[in-house]
Order: sequence, then structure tokens, then C-alpha cells
Amino acid sequence: MAAKKTTQKKTEKKSYELFDKTTQAFIYNRQVAATQRMLDFDYVSDRETPSVAAIINPTGKDGLEKFFFGPKEILIPVFKSMKDAAKKHKNVDVMISFASFRSAPKSVEEAFEIKQLKTIVVIAEGVPERRMKELIAKAKKLDRVIIGPATVGGIQAGAFKIGNTAGTIDNIIESKLGRPGSVGFVSKSGGLSNEAYNIIARNTDGLYEGIAIGGDMYPGSTLMDHLMRYEKNPKVKMLVCLGEVGGVDEYNIVEALDKKKIKKPLVMWVTGTCAKAFKTDVQFGHAGAKADAEAETADAKNKALKKAGAIVPNSFDDYALKINQTYKKLVKNGKIKPGPEPVAPIMPADYAKAMKAGEIRKPSSFISTISDERGEELFYGDMAISDVFKKDIGLGGVLSILWFKKLMPRYACKFIENVLMVVADHGPAVSGAHNTIVATRAGKDLISSLVSGLLCIGPRFGGAIDGAAQMFSSAYDRGLTPQEFIDEMKAKGVNIQGIGHRVKSVHNPDMRVTVMKNYVKKNFKKSPLLDYALEVEKLTTSKRDNLILNVDGVIGICFADMLRNEFPKNVADEYINMGALNGLFVLGRSIGFMGHHMDQKRLKQPMYRHPWDDILYMKE
Repeated sequence: MAAKKTTQKKTEKKSYELFDKTTQAFIYNRQVAATQRMLDFDYVSDRETPSVAAIINPTGKDGLEKFFFGPKEILIPVFKSMKDAAKKHKNVDVMISFASFRSAPKSVEEAFEIKQLKTIVVIAEGVPERRMKELIAKAKKLDRVIIGPATVGGIQAGAFKIGNTAGTIDNIIESKLGRPGSVGFVSKSGGLSNEAYNIIARNTDGLYEGIAIGGDMYPGSTLMDHLMRYEKNPKVKMLVCLGEVGGVDEYNIVEALDKKKIKKPLVMWVTGTCAKAFKTDVQFGHAGAKADAEAETADAKNKALKKAGAIVPNSFDDYALKINQTYKKLVKNGKIKPGPEPVAPIMPADYAKAMKAGEIRKPSSFISTISDERGEELFYGDMAISDVFKKDIGLGGVLSILWFKKLMPRYACKFIENVLMVVADHGPAVSGAHNTIVATRAGKDLISSLVSGLLCIGPRFGGAIDGAAQMFSSAYDRGLTPQEFIDEMKAKGVNIQGIGHRVKSVHNPDMRVTVMKNYVKKNFKKSPLLDYALEVEKLTTSKRDNLILNVDGVIGICFADMLRNEFPKNVADEYINMGALNGLFVLGRSIGFMGHHMDQKRLKQPMYRHPWDDILYMKE
């Protein structure tokens, strides 16, 4: 099913709001896992519509991609062009770029050209600093917000999540991110953001919004930018921030505190205080995490923040404690009124993951007992394909394993091969061969021509193999004499299948029948059904000399004898009654039909057409 259109009325955002519960985004570059994580967050947040409106795949083509929205599958459109996506989805105002550091600037420039895109997220790390400076300057002129680069993104609890922010769905539920709290959080580090969300969930009523601005030297938006948004947002009651060694951005926060621009309580810690333990300057994980002057050290920043009025712990170990104390004070003063904790939704488990973890089991859609391709080599039954050739079991042996699930004795395998040789072809005039030729002459390919011929196989052409085996087995098992069998079929008005030939007769025998009878008499342990059929033939040919046991009849009856020699009677009868013996005709005649197809192709005959004069029109 396609992703349903929003039924929620899109709300007008305030200047300090980047996201809400109706926000939808474009994902730039195909990121299946990140997209699915966003949709999973939507489900636990009780969103009515997916937060991903479309995927922009500049190296692909327009189409649809399947995802889960809770327990249901939805289709999300894929566009090659961002402009085409924007024309179709005018409500989208966020673009999340998963482009590489080389192409990320280009994706941002494209987004700048589309007026509706107000917030642009750049995930890539290592975007050239000069290009980033240019993009930041342009974003300010256009009144756009950039989050990143080198960011995991951000999240508004219970409303909207960027990409892989906050990790797995289990962590999101554990951190109570499916509903909004009262805390606005911002950090440079995506990893520390995820940890902070857990800390906030355990020590307050939860997160309202969290942003990781990214660890590169020149982020598109700063810690200060987001703290000022939270300051203006009446739903945010307290601020929590994590700074980082290197740079001077934190001093903008110090200045805002001094000038009372930030009035809400701010719990803040600048990481990297351990740098002083090293004898030389240390470059931490982020590009900007290196102090080039005393003012850029974590200790200096923490000292200045504390002096300006921020709530600064003695170390990161005290961070959770300070957050909890600040929250409790706000609750006591009546500025935060904790509400009842909603029941966390149960997220449907992905089938593949649950199966791998052994958490579920599922009946097989179908079962194969004749072959197995899971190991290092293919197995036919319990025989490796290499042994098939080493033991030289032949085509008859392969067929016996795949059809009857055991390797039969050599006489039986040879009999099967004899059958295939006997039925391979019966000239171009029979219906199946004729149809193959006509289809070939009409310009059809090999498979189409072959199938055209095979569709003719039935009771009047080839299908008598099964019919003969069934009829003669039934009569023999019921103890009917050959004459009683003939009389019974005559009374029913049914021809005995396997008896009769248009051309061949007692005086002009079919050598195929002779060959098969002689082989059976010489190699089979016993052949009671064939003996019975020959007695029937004596009676039928006494009436008319062409009512002989034909090739279909001798194959079907002898095959039934062979099966009864090698299997219990009930198993042999099961194969006969399921119509398996006609498969011999299908397999053998396929060889002949393909020959007719190639013959006609080589002859390069003109396209076959029925002359109008050959058609007889009749009126009732």
C-alpha cells in the first residue's frame, strides 16, 4: 500500500520550531536502514503519517520503495530529481542529506533552490571547510537552518526524528522519546547525545528536543543557535548542553547568560577536561575538538560557564545529578507539572532479525525433499552432485532420485532411459510436433514453441501412458479376467487406453513396443501387469488386428510393473494415480519438439499461414 496522505492539519511553525508531529522530510541518497528507523520512530510516536515523504536517489530512477510503517507495509516514492519530489510534496520542509562529503555541498545547494525546504541536515563528515563557510553564509541570507555536517541529526520527542538519531528502537522506547518532555538538549557529539537522552529520561520527565550540531570545525548551526530556540519555546522548561574542548562557541553561551538572554536554567558540561593530563596537545575525535589556546580548553570553558550562572557539575559523573536536582526544583516551583507516563507501544519485530535471534518460528511455505542447495555443493536426494558423476548413475539415475526419491537399480535406470529414447519423437504430423512447427514458423522463440507442443499432451496424445497404467492396474488388482476387463470397458463405452494404433497392427508391429517388451522380459524380476496386458491384446486383436498394445500402453504398464518391483504397492499406486508417468512423455517429447524447432529455424521457411481456402465454413 502507498503511504497515506496526512489527515492531520499541518500546523504553522513558530520561528523557534524546526519540527512538529506533521513534519515530513526528503531523504537524499538511498538509506534503507535510516529511513526505516525514522518510520519506526513515527509508529512509537503515534504519528498519523510517515515522516519520510520521499527518497531522492540522484543516481537511480523514479519509482517506489517498500518499507514498514508499524505492522503495515507502505510504498514511499523515489525520485531522481529533488525538484520533481518538491513539486509532488509541497508540504515537505526538511531535507536530510546522506550524500558523501564530496557531493554533500551540491545537495545543499539544490535544497537552497527549493523555497519550501527550511531545514537541511548534512550527515557527512569531512565536508571541505571553505565550502561549508560558503553554505553557512548563504543559509543565513536565505533564512535556512543547517544541522551538521558530521552529525547524527536530532530528534523532537514524539514528533520527528532525523535518520539514525537515538539509535535502535529499543533505546528510543527506553529513553521515553516517543512522547515529549520538558528538556531542550544540544551537543556537538551524536554519540554523547544518545547517552544524554538516556540520562535525561532517567532524571527528568524526558526530552522535548535534542540536536547534535556535528563535530566539524564549522557547523551549520551552533550550540547557541539551538539554545536560543529552546529559550523562546514555552514548552521547553530547562536547558541541557554538552560542549567540547576546542573552539570558542561556548563563550557565546557565557555572553548570553551574562546578558540574561538565557533565563531558563542551563545544565552544561564541556567535555575534554582530561586533555590536561597529556603532555602534548591532543586531537580528540571531532575535527574541532582540539584546544589551540588556553581559552579553548574544557576547564577554562567550564569555569567561565559556571561564573556566568550555568549549572556546571564537577565532572561528567555529576552531570545526571545536576540535571535531576534542577528538574526537581522546577517541579517544586510549579514550572513543570509531570503528567502520567503513557504505556510504551509494542514495536513489531522485524521477521529476519527475530528469526536470526531464534525468537520466532514459521512453517515453511513449501518443502523440498528431492534436492538441497544449502551446502558447499548441490545434493540430489542424499547424493552430492560430484558423486552423481563419479558413480555414473546416468540420466535414469538422476530421474529416479528426483522423481522417486531413491536411486533405483541399474536395470530400472536403464529402462527409464529406454523410455525417453522411445518417446523422443514420433514424426512431424502428431499434434504436439505440429504445433511446435507452426509456432516456430510464426516466428516464436524456442520456449514458446516447445510449450505450444507440450500443451497438446493429454488422453489422445501421450496421456495414455497414465491412463493405461491406471486402467490395467485396476483391472488386475480387482481380479478381472482379460475378457471381463474388455466387457466392462465396452459396457461403459470407454476405450481401453494403451490399446490400438492407426497404422501398426499384428502383421505390422511397432518396433518400439517390441524393444520395450523384450527389455522388460529379459531384465525385470517379474512383470505381471505386462503379462496381463498381453492376454488382453490377444483378445482385442482377434476382433481387429490393429487393436494392439501400443507404445503408450507398453510404457505405462511396464513402468507400473517396475514401480511395484521397487516400492510397496501403495507407494507405486500413488505415483501412478498422481499422473507422474505422463512426465516421461513430457520429458521425452521435449527433446523431439526442440529438434523440430531447430530444424525449422535452419530451414528458414517463410511464416506459416493458413490459406483461406483451407477453412471450411458451415452453417447450422
